[in-house]
Amino acid sequence: MKRIAYLTFYFQPDLCAATFRNTPLAIELAEQASRRNIIIDLYTTLPHRYNTFYTSASEFEDLGNLKIHRIPLPPHKSGMLGQVFSFIKFYSEVLKLNKDNNADLVFASSSRLFTAFLGYRVARKLNVPLYLDIRDIFVDTMNDVIKSKVLKFIIVPFLVLIERKTFNYAKHINLISGGFRQYFAKFSKSNFTFYTNGIDEEFLSKQNPSNFSDLNKIKKTIVYAGNIGEGQGLHKIIPHAAKRLGNDFEFLIIGDGSNKKQLQNEIDKLALTNIILHNPVNRIELQSFYRESDFLFLHLNDYPAFRKVLPSKIFELATFNKPILAGVSGYAADFIQTEVAESFVFDPCNVDQLVYFLKNEKTSLNIDRIEFKNKYRRSNINTEMAASILSYL
Repeated sequence: MKRIAYLTFYFQPDLCAATFRNTPLAIELAEQASRRNIIIDLYTTLPHRYNTFYTSASEFEDLGNLKIHRIPLPPHKSGMLGQVFSFIKFYSEVLKLNKDNNADLVFASSSRLFTAFLGYRVARKLNVPLYLDIRDIFVDTMNDVIKSKVLKFIIVPFLVLIERKTFNYAKHINLISGGFRQYFAKFSKSNFTFYTNGIDEEFLSKQNPSNFSDLNKIKKTIVYAGNIGEGQGLHKIIPHAAKRLGNDFEFLIIGDGSNKKQLQNEIDKLALTNIILHNPVNRIELQSFYRESDFLFLHLNDYPAFRKVLPSKIFELATFNKPILAGVSGYAADFIQTEVAESFVFDPCNVDQLVYFLKNEKTSLNIDRIEFKNKYRRSNINTEMAASILSYL
């Protein structure tokens, strides 16, 4: 009987993009694998994404041929040091659990490079193929985020070495963004695919096509939901836009993260009353917030690394008949302008562009994104990707 070791730092019932990608993919992979008598050992963590959203889960779940191993992590508050210690725990425990395991293939879904590197360590030890699903270019991100030249001089070359070892060993690398293509061209030994993120069934099955907002109402609500971190840079755009827009607009920000306090400080400094911060909610409740909104908001910080990414949030927001405000650049900007009807793309952190649009431009109530929904249904993407993974057994 053959086995696949599946590595993902996040899995259901945690709340984040990695969970929403890996949960349905693992289930589809297990379903296809069951027809060939293959077992999936999935190694992940107990829910820990946000301190303000708690949900319980078992450390071990036996779902037939899908065995879920959840590793408990030390508590932390989303800071970089806390995340490092958490990953060290995950890393060491996965290596221990695979000490006597005989997996025939290792699959790792990774945004931060070290989940991919962990997959490399396990696969090399077992002398089996490694299939990687890459959701971010970590070296690029660290180059932008690390401000200290001394730290950058020490850390980045180390990350480049890890990256080279990992990606040169992999038999197959899936890239969720076409914007990564040029960066990964140097790892020519691997086979590549571009299975993007997609739209989950729960966002397709509960839509109400006739539920449009009244854009003529006095106060319009702009909703952002997701991580509040340095990568999103919300503190650079939302408070300053809210101040200039005044009481005609209200921002509702649902989420948590390392920069939430910084965002709150900006709100307090400007004495704003038209920004509401709300703790993370489950996806059923989130949909009700989306339906009651007038605009849906997406933003990435103004870093060169983010010109290559394709945020998973695009696929979620585009299922609602609401205008989308997207402060993104590069590949993501091109994708939204080409694929997502009734979306306004502005330069990251550009308050002037955002405010001008909201004050002066009219948005259609008749939004049709049926073609987009059909094209990017996650279940279809996962069916193809699972088959691709199994082809290496």
